[in-house]
Amino acid sequence: MQPETHGRLKDIRQAITFIEDDTRSLTFESFVDDRRVWQPVIYNLQVIDEAMNRMRRQDPEMARRISYRDRMVDFRNALVHGYDDINFETVWEIVETFLPGLKAEVDALLE
Repeated sequence: MQPETHGRLKDIRQAITFIEDDTRSLTFESFVDDRRVWQPVIYNLQVIDEAMNRMRRQDPEMARRISYRDRMVDFRNALVHGYDDINFETVWEIVETFLPGLKAEVDALLE
């Protein structure tokens, strides 16, 4: 594994941990209603997606081992360029259903 890839995987895992900590006891409604919660979650999703984008370019073989890598990058682009039209239902679905699997994949690659 390339050193940059290892660092990117650690960045992804750390961002997932931040999101888990920030949303652990929340409902969808409480998440949407509190900008001090959803704004850092969105930032950390952007970190995850940008780290994946860079890994895709620098170490495509390793990036292929992560499910939904292309959809992650597409979602990052939608967040960045559509900052004024955030789909909170999609964000919440990612937090609740996608991130646990991503974290497991990242942890397996780091071992």
